[in-house]
Amino acid sequence: MTKKTASKYLLNLEKHFAADNPILLKAAKVFQELDQIEYDLGLIEMDETTASKNSWWPIISLIGGNSTAKARFINNYLAGDSLASGIQTSSHKFSVLLHNNQSNPATLPGTALDVDHRFPFYRISHKIEQQQEGEGDRINSYLELKTLNCDRLKSKLFIDAPNINAAPPNPVTSLLVKHIIETSDLVFVFTDVFDSVSPLVDELIESIILHQDSSNFVYLIDKPAAVMNSSTNSEIISSWQRKLAGLGLNTGQFIVLSNQESTVTPQVPVDFSAIDQCIANVGHDRTYRVLNSLQKNIREISDVVMPEVKAGIMRWKERAAFSSLVVLGFIATLAIFAEIQAGVLELLLDPIIGSAIVITLILTMTPMHIIFSKVHAKLTVNQLNSRQKELHLMENLAGIFEKNLTFSRMMLPISEPIGWNKKTKLRLAQVSNKTRELVQSLNDNFSTYDGETSSNQLDSSDF
Repeated sequence: MTKKTASKYLLNLEKHFAADNPILLKAAKVFQELDQIEYDLGLIEMDETTASKNSWWPIISLIGGNSTAKARFINNYLAGDSLASGIQTSSHKFSVLLHNNQSNPATLPGTALDVDHRFPFYRISHKIEQQQEGEGDRINSYLELKTLNCDRLKSKLFIDAPNINAAPPNPVTSLLVKHIIETSDLVFVFTDVFDSVSPLVDELIESIILHQDSSNFVYLIDKPAAVMNSSTNSEIISSWQRKLAGLGLNTGQFIVLSNQESTVTPQVPVDFSAIDQCIANVGHDRTYRVLNSLQKNIREISDVVMPEVKAGIMRWKERAAFSSLVVLGFIATLAIFAEIQAGVLELLLDPIIGSAIVITLILTMTPMHIIFSKVHAKLTVNQLNSRQKELHLMENLAGIFEKNLTFSRMMLPISEPIGWNKKTKLRLAQVSNKTRELVQSLNDNFSTYDGETSSNQLDSSDF
């Protein structure tokens, strides 16, 4: 067994988490063990890692409607005094906001996100292309990366979605909205998005309903400062709770924001304490998400990857066997005609001549069956590559299948993929147990036992 070297991505993660996040540091080690198993099976290459399937940044998404509430929030919360011109939000692109020490902001094309596995839109162009042919090459029309010198962006990624009510209702926009909801640790939804009806709003509601059990949704209600006080805030929140409950949205936190568009000054800043409190825990949410993705990667091997490969092997063997049977049937037909015309059955019953005929038949059919197997193997490889794209897997299904193209496996009825045995399954179970132990250790940060804080309490600061 060749030992797989740790990928540069994993080594970089370990450097980031070595000092201040022991849970994610250990998670990186477990990912390395999983990588070794997948490498031994032939699913990934030496420089690849399953840790790159998900971004390790804490991710916060912002979704709003037609009003200027979201744009003003972004400028007040992220820009403030630091950017006199404010942050120019895009009306039709998904903008990833990233911290940068440079004084001047910069805007980079969507390809910067598509090719970098550290970001949540890694290889999103492939999904876009499957959703709508020809759009994968137009990634810059849908995504952009903005760098800002903003302390509140440090160790986090903000994703600013285009105004839902104004966004063009196309399959790509729907895909990207679902994607940010699935990958975000915290989603701020401005309630103005529910003020109008559109197919994209309906899809947004369906996506939130699908993921609302994660409790990572915060609804921001934008109201004039003049009408805001403790009693009216409660009434406003209750009203929106009833309205969203009617749409099937029954969980999530509600925060009322003042739309002090013209009164925001350094002397009278907007109170963002409730927002800061929500964001303060996003590092922990990110850690849970990474551990969940690790557990999901483990399950995918036994629940998705290996069944697909096994189905491919069985399909390959059936087709190769059928081709050989067709040839044997043709030979049997010729034998029947020969018996009718010349009576050759006596020759087959002769111990010497009959044995020679059988041996000749075996020597003829064996290489022919191998040829059939290799031909059908190429077709199976193409099918597995297509399935890999459909399922959005990084694992090379064709790679493990090709390891089964040996003489013995071509000739014998063996459908179990090579390397998929009790030892490998035990290794996967051990990796899964280590992941559960990491989740328990993370839980110890927030739990007590017999009135005392757990001695295993660990710090989980941001990336």
